[in-house]
Amino acid sequence: MDRVVTHAPASRWDAVARFFDRLLTHDVLALLARIAIASVFFLSGRTKVAGVLTVTDSAVELFRDEYKLPLVPPEIAAHLAAYAEHLFPILLVLGFATRASALALLGMTLVIEIFVYPDAWSTHLTWATLLLYLIGRGAGAWSLDRRFGIA
Repeated sequence: MDRVVTHAPASRWDAVARFFDRLLTHDVLALLARIAIASVFFLSGRTKVAGVLTVTDSAVELFRDEYKLPLVPPEIAAHLAAYAEHLFPILLVLGFATRASALALLGMTLVIEIFVYPDAWSTHLTWATLLLYLIGRGAGAWSLDRRFGIA
């Protein structure tokens, strides 16, 4: 007697996939990507300052002893990093100048990967993927970019 092969599991999986396809629109993914990557950089920026934006001596020492960026004195690098790690994440969460902010943070990610922690490539690839998504696709509907007609 021949067995009848049903495709019920496949059709159930297709239904689940279609559900998530409808649920996870670009607007949802862009908002989640903006919040996720903004939190990484913003929390890193908070470790470099006291109060609102006073760069700490320990942050400068970190750039002098561990990060050691070429061509940029540690005092300047610490200030630039602390300010960038506050400004660009805030802009990302608001969805304002999203592509430019994501591009700036991608630049920081590349500097960190190349000059500071080259062995952390898997972490940096994760960051870069989120940032590249935002650079390529934009902030989505729930953003100030959309409100002001910035693509």
